Amino acid sequence: MVSTRRLVIDVLKPHEPSTLAFAQQIAAVESVAGVNATLIEIDKEVQNVKFTVEGEAIDYDDVEAIIEDAGGTIHSVDQVVCGEYLVENAPTPQD
Repeated sequence: MVSTRRLVIDVLKPHEPSTLAFAQQIAAVESVAGVNATLIEIDKEVQNVKFTVEGEAIDYDDVEAIIEDAGGTIHSVDQVVCGEYLVENAPTPQD
């Protein structure tokens, strides 16, 4: 099977645990090498956070379980990079 090297996921999370603690929990997943967390929106009840997750062979189910255990919900998977190396988006005339 081809490995997943990057996931960009949009997560709705409660205010607690903090974004820092949430990112640390995701980073602790064995298949994850690093996590970037960016706060997109905040309201009274939840925060919308974009997580960029990288690793050699990310186990999506493990990442999803950590998010759900911490009270979050994956709203969408916005980017997936698979294969032998990371491929960055190339600009096109439409951009």
